[in-house]
Amino acid sequence: MNQGKYVYSQLTVFLPKRVFDRLVDKYQGNKYIKHFTCWNQLLCLIFGQLTGRDSLRDLIVSIEPHKSKYYHLGFGKGTSRSNFANANEKRNGKIFEDFAYYLIEQAKQSSITDIDFKLSIDGNVYAFDSTTIDLCLSVFWWAEFRKTKGGVKLHTLYDIKTSIPCFIHISKASLHDVNTLDILTYESGGYYIFDKAYIDYVRLFRIHQSSAYFVTRAKTNFKFQRIYSRKANKLNGILLDQTVKLTGYYVSKSYPEKLRRIKYYDEQTGKKLEFITNNFELTAQEIAQLYKYRWKVELFFKWIKQHLKIKTFWGTSLNAVKIQIYSAVITYCLVALIRNNLKIDRSTYEILQILSISLFDKTPLKELFTKQDYKYAKELYCKQLKINWY
Repeated sequence: MNQGKYVYSQLTVFLPKRVFDRLVDKYQGNKYIKHFTCWNQLLCLIFGQLTGRDSLRDLIVSIEPHKSKYYHLGFGKGTSRSNFANANEKRNGKIFEDFAYYLIEQAKQSSITDIDFKLSIDGNVYAFDSTTIDLCLSVFWWAEFRKTKGGVKLHTLYDIKTSIPCFIHISKASLHDVNTLDILTYESGGYYIFDKAYIDYVRLFRIHQSSAYFVTRAKTNFKFQRIYSRKANKLNGILLDQTVKLTGYYVSKSYPEKLRRIKYYDEQTGKKLEFITNNFELTAQEIAQLYKYRWKVELFFKWIKQHLKIKTFWGTSLNAVKIQIYSAVITYCLVALIRNNLKIDRSTYEILQILSISLFDKTPLKELFTKQDYKYAKELYCKQLKINWY
């Protein structure tokens, strides 16, 4: 029972504090710290993400009126704006990065397959893409992107089946997307879906050698030699299903194996899409459906930018930006853990909206997210006195 316990305190129970303390000891995060520890910093960051604070001043002002609740909320003795800014700037961001990856693994283990995923595929399915977070160049001077524009890129490997981001990498906005393929570790039997911006045959062949599969779109300069054609089901939108081999001198050496080329007509958009893959087992319709699921990573970027704080930052250094982005990922995984463990029949957006106005309530979490239907509620029958008017 959580009677008398704040909702925010009930949330932090799902955070493995022992794991976080081990990471703090590993990177010496609490060295020379008197009262505002890394754990207090993490809880303040999550509080700012859940309540949607726009600036560091806004975050501190919203925390200060609740000094009597600091101990119960896990904020320690409290902090000033300057101390919080120094913590974000100087403390090792690897503490929060490694903790985010631990929570990602916990969220994946507790989650079930998304009902929107309707393909019977044994391996895990991932979509890899990036989004640019714009920054003011006069403030974030280190984030030079263009002549008058700054920014960082958030590269994300998104698990389609569980709707959990599995890999997060923050880089300069000027870094080309295809270079981040060198950082990924490919699992045998997994499916990796890319946009055509990631086409590099040396890197695609590395995926093939890892016994993994890729699905991507072909570029307009795609040159090949047809080896074999399968029967195409045009009623399902499949115009072509071919086994091909690259014909260019350099690309044929970069990728010497056969590829599968599929041409698909999308009735909804009226466009003809051309896919290439190294998978010859799935049907052409399933390959086209796999690429359609790639849009989920775009929806994740849109969602996290709208509902968590990764567009306005509480610090100006690179370390502060990274800590805030990883705190957003930690918050996302925390909500996913709560939803999976308590079996809450609500979307992540609804859970965040409820939490944002209920953190200082003392309602049990399960009761807080239970949907109440008052439409058919019956009032208790009781005899009432009649008033006689004369």
